[in-house]
Amino acid sequence: MHQIGGDKVKLRRLAVKDLDKMLEWMKDPDISQSFRFDTNNISKDQVIDFINNSIDKRNVHLAIVCDADEYLGTISLKNIDGENSNAEYAISLRRKALGTEVAKKATDTILYIAFYEMGLNRVYLNVLSKNTRAVRFYEKYGFSFEGEFIDHLKIRGEYQSLKWFGKVKTIFVREKLKYLDQIASQYEKNILESRG
Repeated sequence: MHQIGGDKVKLRRLAVKDLDKMLEWMKDPDISQSFRFDTNNISKDQVIDFINNSIDKRNVHLAIVCDADEYLGTISLKNIDGENSNAEYAISLRRKALGTEVAKKATDTILYIAFYEMGLNRVYLNVLSKNTRAVRFYEKYGFSFEGEFIDHLKIRGEYQSLKWFGKVKTIFVREKLKYLDQIASQYEKNILESRG
């Protein structure tokens, strides 16, 4: 897959050269505590296997990179269901990418791929309810809150709840058109002011 995206954030196929930086976020206790799976015991061979099988009929896992091609995280469309035209979204970032525009720009790009290149109608996600950073991001981005499964999973001996969010193509398109209208209006205002 070719590099796509812009403004210093691109998506590309995962590569073995990303291995050490992938393990960085997987082994970071502040990041991995919000995962339902244990990443502390994951081996390099398991990550290489994941990289080598990162794209198939049901899943697309892509590297998020900057213009210098430095790996910043992984973004995914999982459980792709062509019959019902939906997929599950997931994102994981290295610490250096947290609190930046990386997640937003990568999400814009993966949703464009989902809705326009793959022709999906809906993208959904679930997140541990206690992962407040992620929940804030999904709400700010405009994913619709769809419900909460209370004590749905048992992780490391404790029951955890899951929040579910989703976005449909029509809403994504409406939001992007509104954003483009705002940019065009500001551009016209700037031109009028410069003519003064």
